[in-house]
Amino acid sequence: MDKHHIRQLELVAIIIVFIATLSPLTVQAGGLTLYEVGTPDVGYASAGYAARADDPGTVLTNPAGMTRLKGKQLLLGTQILYGDVKFSPSQETTVAGGNGGNALGLLPALSTFGTYAVNKDLSVGIGMFSNFGLGLWYDSDWAGRYYADDAVLIGISIMPAIAYRITERLSVGVGLNIMYGYHKNTVAINNIDPGMGDGRLKLKDGDIGIGANVGILYELSKGTRFGVTYSSPVKLDFSDTPEFSGTGPGITTILNNRGLYASTLDLGITVPQSVMASFYTELNDQWALLGNFGWQDWSEFGKIDVSLSSTANPALTTNLKYKDTWHGALGAQCDLRKDIQLGFAYEYVYSGSPRINASRGPLSGTLAGEYPDMSIQFFTANVTRKF
Repeated sequence: MDKHHIRQLELVAIIIVFIATLSPLTVQAGGLTLYEVGTPDVGYASAGYAARADDPGTVLTNPAGMTRLKGKQLLLGTQILYGDVKFSPSQETTVAGGNGGNALGLLPALSTFGTYAVNKDLSVGIGMFSNFGLGLWYDSDWAGRYYADDAVLIGISIMPAIAYRITERLSVGVGLNIMYGYHKNTVAINNIDPGMGDGRLKLKDGDIGIGANVGILYELSKGTRFGVTYSSPVKLDFSDTPEFSGTGPGITTILNNRGLYASTLDLGITVPQSVMASFYTELNDQWALLGNFGWQDWSEFGKIDVSLSSTANPALTTNLKYKDTWHGALGAQCDLRKDIQLGFAYEYVYSGSPRINASRGPLSGTLAGEYPDMSIQFFTANVTRKF
């Protein structure tokens, strides 16, 4: 083997570490910010997200809405979502394997919120929930196993909040988003020798980031109100020593020589900022119309900072060129009686059809193809009984 080829393999071995950290992001499905967190908003597909303000979930959806709640209130919520995402490899893919199967499956969630009206103008509240993150579990023989095998990126938040009614119509609120982020990633390593099978690289770490949730609520009349909520970005910095297993003699020697077995890898991501504008209006004593329009800054999430503690190895900031997502929802609710309410809604989140065309050296091969339409649609109907 000539020196040029050895040097090329050394570079590939270093890049493997970076690939492992970026892989779930590269395939355009490593993270997701949900509007639904197990509160009654699930039944409305989040229509009226920042304007309904009918329960303690407003701590998250619009903290200013707490001024509409009386006394002490507590909300416990749960939900189960099912996701179906399959990769469709194209002829340009050079690694043998399948489409990875459904990488998502069931996505359970729990949340709890509480509010307290200190007086008619001042309210406080707190919430615990998870509205950011996702897990991916691909089949072991899928074509992109050298880019991503299993990946989990989850954010769990505790949010204390306060709201104040400035005038009879205008309220403002702010919440402190204390987020614990957890990242775990496994990627296959091509040992070159087909008789050895694949090696594995694992990374995992947790970090705490701080952000803010700011909202305003304007009540045009008793039955009509408008709300806007801004959620700030949250910076999470993960750090771990890569754990290698099952690597062949050649790869093992290169990793040892480059100090990668003892190096600490740092990965910095930014949870996207977002804006949601909503309305709620009562058409008559029985019917009300709800809607909203929102934006999430996923282009910023795609800018990843990666570095190794060893000075002999490179550091980089890469832009994965994510596209921002846009959200729209429209719904209606009907009061059948004072204690029974019906709701109907439709929600659409535009994410496009992400295409992948990545080539990262002879060991990882070329991965090309697309995820068919990743846009999310919700059709919901709900019945609420008040006791």
